[in-house]
Order: sequence, then structure tokens, then C-alpha cells
Amino acid sequence: MSEIVVHKFGGSCLREKGDIDRIYNIIKNTKESPVIVVSAIWGMTDRLIRAERDPAYAGRLVQDLRSQHLIFAPGLDKGEFSDLFERVMSGISNNLLEYTSGEASSHCKNLILAAGERLSALAVAHRLRELGLEKAQPIGAEDVGLKLKGKGRAKEIDIELSSKHLDNKRLVGIPVLTGWFGEGEDGDIAVLSRGGSDHSAAAFANLLNAKKLILWKDVDGIKRLNPRWGLETPSIPYLNYEQALELSLHGTPIIHPATVIPLVEIGIPIEVRNFHKPTSNTPTKIGPEAASSGVIAIGCYPGVAVITNNKQLSSLLLSKIEEFDVSPWLMKSTPDSLKLIIPTHDFDRLEEFVEGKTEFKTAIVSIIGDCEIPSGYEIVSSNEYATRVIVETDNLSKTIDEIYHSLFSLQDCK
Repeated sequence: MSEIVVHKFGGSCLREKGDIDRIYNIIKNTKESPVIVVSAIWGMTDRLIRAERDPAYAGRLVQDLRSQHLIFAPGLDKGEFSDLFERVMSGISNNLLEYTSGEASSHCKNLILAAGERLSALAVAHRLRELGLEKAQPIGAEDVGLKLKGKGRAKEIDIELSSKHLDNKRLVGIPVLTGWFGEGEDGDIAVLSRGGSDHSAAAFANLLNAKKLILWKDVDGIKRLNPRWGLETPSIPYLNYEQALELSLHGTPIIHPATVIPLVEIGIPIEVRNFHKPTSNTPTKIGPEAASSGVIAIGCYPGVAVITNNKQLSSLLLSKIEEFDVSPWLMKSTPDSLKLIIPTHDFDRLEEFVEGKTEFKTAIVSIIGDCEIPSGYEIVSSNEYATRVIVETDNLSKTIDEIYHSLFSLQDCK
């Protein structure tokens, strides 16, 4: 049997009518056994979120959803998956009616939100069959035993439990799996945080012992610097797992922080490829090997709260950090001192439990790789993968530009 490769197609790969045809061209030319994981069609999850909040909008959404998916997959309502398509559409209608009538529940809300992925899997599988991939089969993640850690909302997938319940018999032909949701600890449907479909794809790669995971995006891999800062920089050829995780935590939208975690232990590599240029030789590869020496990339996370005190971290504050799922940039506590650095938006939730002095800084910058740090910046932490520094400035974009040019040669900028 050929080796398995998991292909993840996000919403940015499902924007236009012909995009599923692009998926077909990618999958038909693969030499390995493909497993496909899909997100909802571009903008669909946002529309479903709006619908569960706005009864007036919900009233016209169902017909819009039907029309849009039939544009992507003509004949879906009359083909082999027509009964399943109608059941999903009916379920959306009934759940929206229940939710907007005041009988709201997390179960009902999650069914509404998960419908975007269900419809996407149906549309992709139907169109792939129409184009000649007759083995394409839509499958719900929870139907093959994907288990999530949590109830209703979950931070991550339970790989160990999922491996015990995975129903390989359902994964026949070319599976087109839903991302983003699965079965929670209470046996009910549960959804991940936004961007969690990449985490779903990584979990399936782990569970199926895949050769690799390919994340299809609308960009040429991961850039040295997020384009939001105004510079067009080259793609990074290679990152190891730790560097990719660090960069994802510091404002790189291409890869979700939870994506890497299921792949580390068994060493499955990731490729980030451009959906619109599938044969391009410039993907970013992520794997277990050591990366090249020198500086590799820069990440930036605006808004930092620096908390100091002359006594150790209280048990109450520690419990609240865990309860609110706050990930500190630094937490250093001794019997007679405390230094805690967290994102500003998390401080708002912890403020009533914080004692001592709090200073708000502009940003935290992570310099990925090994290099000499520019002078004038407070170093928060440093290891073999990255160095974090605090930035205080009135013009963050300009400062990021200066840091970049001090670390990379000018000719690297396009």
C-alpha cells in the first residue's frame, strides 16, 4: 500500500467556484494515498457565527448556504450525497430556529458551527467524484472516532484516546474529512478554537502514521516576517518544530500553534505550499531536524503586560492563569520576587487577582534562530531556538523594520 499523505485545504482554498477543480488537479497527480481534511468555505464560519447571534440574518442564511455550495458543487442536491446534503441543510435550519427562539444550548450552537465543515466536505467530495475521483468520500471527524479534550469548546485533540477509537474501516477510498470539530469528553459534539482545522489535520496525520502533512495556503510558505508589518520578505525554506511553534505564537497566521504538537513525537514533517502554485519549489518545510545557523525569522506580538512584585506567585493567581488558559511569555517566581509577562488582552481577565506593579509595553518580539540581539532591547528569555525581547516604541512598524534590517541584509527585501 502506498504511503499516506494528509492534505489540508483551508477556507482560503475554497473562495471561488473553480477552487475544488484545483484540489482535483492536486490530488489526481499525487503518487501517495491522499487523505483530505477541509475547512468550511471561505467566510462560512463567520456567517454561521453571525446567524446564531442575529435572528433576522439567520432567517435568510439557509437558502444562501444552499445556493453557495451548489455553485461550488453543481448537482450536489441531486447526486449520490443528496440525502446527506438535505439532512445537513435541514439540521442547520432547525438548529438556527431553536437557537434564535431563546432555547439556546452549547450543543445546538456547536451543531450550527460544525455545519460549515460538513457542507464543505460534501461539496468537495461530490465535485471530486464528478471530475473523476470516484473514491472521494465525505466523512465527519466524530464519525471516525476523533476525540477532543474538553466539553463544548476544546483546546486540543486527545490523540491517545482517538487512537483507541479510530475507525479505520470508515477511512476508505479518498477520505474527505471535516476539520475543527469532534467528540468532546461528554460524548457530545465539541469544536476547537478558530484555526483548529490545521490541528485536526495534524492529528489525522499522527493517527494514520502519515508520510507527511501538506498545508495548502494562499501564500508561498511562511515568510521571515509577517507581511502585516509592511515588508515583503522571502519564504523560509526550513524550520524545526520548536521554531515553527515559537513563530506561530508570535503573530504568524499561516500556521496554528497547535498544529505542530501532534507531529513532534513521531517526526512527521509538514509542508506549507501555495494552493495557486502547486508545483512551486518554494514551500516551507517543518520537521525534526536542526535548522541552519543564524537568524531565520522574526515574530511580533503587540501588547504586553509586565507584572512585578516583591513576593512569590500566589496560588490564586496561578490557578486563574490555568483556568483562563493564559500562556505567559515569562513566569519567574522566587520566595521574595515575581516577574510575570503576559499578553495585554489576558491581563484584563486576571487584573483583579494581580498584586504588585504592572507596566504595559508595546510588544514582544521573538527572533528565531541564533544571532546577536540589537542593543537597547530588554531580553525576556533566550534558548537555542529563539530570543524574546520587549519593545517599547511609538511606531511599532518602523521599529520592526529597523530590527529586520539590522538582522538581515538589505538585498533580501523585495
